[in-house]
Order: sequence, then structure tokens, then C-alpha cells
Amino acid sequence: MRTYRTLMALAGVAVIGYGLYGLLDDPYIGDPLDIAIWAGSGVVIHDGLWLPLVCLVGAFAVRGPVLRGGLIIAASLTVVALPAVLREDDDQGNPTLLPLHYQRNLLILLACVALGTGAAWTFRRLRARRARANRRTPAPKAGAPRR
Repeated sequence: MRTYRTLMALAGVAVIGYGLYGLLDDPYIGDPLDIAIWAGSGVVIHDGLWLPLVCLVGAFAVRGPVLRGGLIIAASLTVVALPAVLREDDDQGNPTLLPLHYQRNLLILLACVALGTGAAWTFRRLRARRARANRRTPAPKAGAPRR
């Protein structure tokens, strides 16, 4: 396991290095500091706004880890897709700018998340019910014939 983790860490560092090399070598990027500010803003928004909001909603509005996970995935998908959904009909004369049906695709993804969350929730409930039923069944007495 230690070798696997080391290899994964090395692969991650290699990918980060390749990305930084591409960032610094790209002729279309005039000032890499702008990219650093953009990336730092993303970290601040995530850690300062998104994460506390998700934790508060998860702690107070939803019971159970499966439903919390489904809501987190649905909210994340919505945040990522919302700019494209809001600008779907605004192609500014270029039909290839936003060529897909983003609202429909977001709704399909959210339905898949809802189905997956429902299936996982049902599976956990059935498994818990079976475990409770097994605990209530009395153990056979010593010397009793087995069936």
C-alpha cells in the first residue's frame, strides 16, 4: 500500500509540474500572476463560502450521509453548469459558442443524481432492516436439530 501511495503522489506531482510548465510556456497567457490570482480566488471562495454553506445545510437540513452526499453532488453540478444554462440562448452571433442544450443536460444529470441517491438510500434502509431482523431472531438452542 505504501508503494501505491508513493506512486500516486509522484504521478500527482508530475501532473502538477506539467500543468505549471504549460501555464508558464503558453504564449496566450500574458501575465501568470492573473492566473495565480484567479486560482487563489477559487480557493478563497471554496473554503470561505462554499464549504461552510454546504456544511451548514448538511448539518441542519438533511439527516443521513447518503442524502447529504446527493445534495452536495447536485449543488456542485448546478454551480458548475449554471453559467452555461443562464447563457444558453446568448450565442452572440456565433452558434458554436454554446452549442448544446445545457438546461436539459443539467436536468438529466440531476435526475441521475436523484436516482442514484434514492437507490443508495433504499439499499442502506433494506440492509439496516435485515440487520435488525437478524438481531431479533433467537439463536438456536444447543442440541436442537438444524434445518
